[in-house]
Amino acid sequence: MQKNDNSLHKWRFFRSGGFDQVALDSGDDLKHLAELDPKLWTVLNCPTTGLEFPPRTAALMDVDGDGQIRVPEILAAVKWSCERLVNADVLFGKDGLPLSEIADHDAEGAGIKATAQLILQYMGKSADDALQVSDLTDMTRLFSPDHFNGDGVVAPDLTTEPALQHLIGEIIDTQGGLPDRSGVNGVNAETLSRFYEMVENVLDWHAKGTESNQQFLPLGDKTAEGVAIFESVKAKVDDYFVRCQLAAFDDRAADALNPAPSVYGVLNNRAIGSTDSDIAALPLAAIDAGKSLPLGEGVNPAWAAAIDKLKSNVLRPLLGTKAGSIDTLTADQWEEVSARLSAWRDWQAARPDTDVHKLGVERLQAIIAGDGREKIAALIQQDLAAKSFAATVDAVEKLVRFQRDLVTLLHNFVSLSDFYRDHKKAIFQVGTLYLDQRSCELVLSVNDQGRHAAMAPFSGCYLVYCTCERKDEAPLSIVAALTAGDVDELMVAGRKGVFYDRQGRDWLATVNKVVTQPVSLRQAFWSPYTRLAAFIEAQLHKFAASRDKDIETKSAETVSAVAVPRAAPSNFDIAKFAGIFAAFGLAVGAIGTSLAAIGAGLFTLAWWQIPLVFVAVILLISGPSVMMAYMTLRRRNLGPLLDANGWAVNTRARINVPFGSSLTGLAALPAGSSRSLVDPFEEKKSQWKTWLVLAVIAVVIATLWYRGVFAGLIE
Repeated sequence: MQKNDNSLHKWRFFRSGGFDQVALDSGDDLKHLAELDPKLWTVLNCPTTGLEFPPRTAALMDVDGDGQIRVPEILAAVKWSCERLVNADVLFGKDGLPLSEIADHDAEGAGIKATAQLILQYMGKSADDALQVSDLTDMTRLFSPDHFNGDGVVAPDLTTEPALQHLIGEIIDTQGGLPDRSGVNGVNAETLSRFYEMVENVLDWHAKGTESNQQFLPLGDKTAEGVAIFESVKAKVDDYFVRCQLAAFDDRAADALNPAPSVYGVLNNRAIGSTDSDIAALPLAAIDAGKSLPLGEGVNPAWAAAIDKLKSNVLRPLLGTKAGSIDTLTADQWEEVSARLSAWRDWQAARPDTDVHKLGVERLQAIIAGDGREKIAALIQQDLAAKSFAATVDAVEKLVRFQRDLVTLLHNFVSLSDFYRDHKKAIFQVGTLYLDQRSCELVLSVNDQGRHAAMAPFSGCYLVYCTCERKDEAPLSIVAALTAGDVDELMVAGRKGVFYDRQGRDWLATVNKVVTQPVSLRQAFWSPYTRLAAFIEAQLHKFAASRDKDIETKSAETVSAVAVPRAAPSNFDIAKFAGIFAAFGLAVGAIGTSLAAIGAGLFTLAWWQIPLVFVAVILLISGPSVMMAYMTLRRRNLGPLLDANGWAVNTRARINVPFGSSLTGLAALPAGSSRSLVDPFEEKKSQWKTWLVLAVIAVVIATLWYRGVFAGLIE
């Protein structure tokens, strides 16, 4: 970006804050903004947060998403806006964007204008109405579920066929829905494909397990019940036959594998039930080599009922006459039963894990036989075809927001006209702080008080850092610049005020840090005397405290002397007392002599020289303080305050005394109001100060008269 020295555009500048600022007042100024030398810009960078500026608009300008708005991004936003508008002057209007102002000379512009017209239609407005930002804040109103919106998600309301609506609802219920731009759940191509794949898998699985297929249903429709009974005793039966096999392997194992007699001793002294856990833990029957499992007598009582169910519902149907005439089960028969039921168990293990099962086989067969898949796929394609509308809505929102907010940002970026010239708050002013009978308008948000306080003092402003609290709101940290009035009464810890944000909400503000700087020349003039008075007051307090401590110490000593008798005190020393009195007299005499000498020196001057002496003395005392304050006030600068918040200010934006007075309002009685000066609780004035001054004047006059000063003046 380089300066174009051959530009024919005539810029206008105004001077405020001690520097020249460009005036951006017309669309022609914006069209030539790229030609303006960046050295003449007030700001080169600003953050997107912590501002009284719409965050969404700031995000649209922040193209690279780094949380900062820079000069190239400003120029890109201005250029794009001017290209999309018939007349760039509309950017200075605040009544919305008329449809007729959208340029349609190219494909992009025509698309934006057509989409804008549809938005007006969806909002219930006519083509003569202006587009507002509020028309685009709720996207669900633009992308309603009953019309295509380009996201490829089809909601039930997008079709008027009840059967198709029902099918879409079933897909959402079993596969989960995807929210479209309207906020309503629907299905897309992937969901549709997955649903039909699951339907086919479930139907194939059911086909393998039909009742006519004895491989999967050896017990017919009782197979599921029989397998459940089989599974409930399988581990215990397997345990029995393994124990018998071990007994056959080694004769010595039989005794060890059967319960020891001591085990039954545990059951000796208590009531025993058939479901007792100690009994259930015993083997299913007595262990012996090659023994069959008894199905009646000889079965563990805790398992007798389960074995009886196994015999009736599983063994007899599967083994037929082989199990109908015997009361025992061999290991080979058990293996045969397990093998007969394993096919069904494997079939159940292969059951597809999907909610499609709850629709039922008949409904799934109807879905496969119907044409719902093709119809939903066609709706999805129609919705995707409307993608241009969805994409262009973002461009319309961008244009409408830029029409409303772009110039505001320029007046706080290219120049600071909102702050200096237009009598309204800048985007970095977050509200007004009321504290100590004044209102502070230069209030900024603070994200990191430590970082901010390290740089902000270079502004030369008297700064007050506050924490603001409000019910049901996160605390705020602010800094306010006090640029007028007295600050002698400000206290740091716990001082309370009220902060009003830009929305008019009030917050309780607590002062937690103060950066002291001169506020006015008047305060600087009186500051030496104020400090002297404070020093004298502090010394008096120290003297009173020391005397109080001495009295307390002497009182303690007196009490101790009463408790413990001591030697009689020495007689009163008249010589010592006389010495103290003489010293006091000498001090008073020295003071009187000094005052007399000063008076004599004054009366040696001409009458018109005496006021000059008093003025010189006052200047000698207050002059350095006033001079330092003047130098500080001259360099008072807005830049460090903004830089501490992440800005890049490109100039010295001064806050002189007149402008500072406008930023801090002091309490004043309303015009035309009456005032009573009678205070019934006013403190009675003591006359001793007046008499003391008169006594000093009398001593000085008497001394001068005694020395003949007045005689010389009379002659």
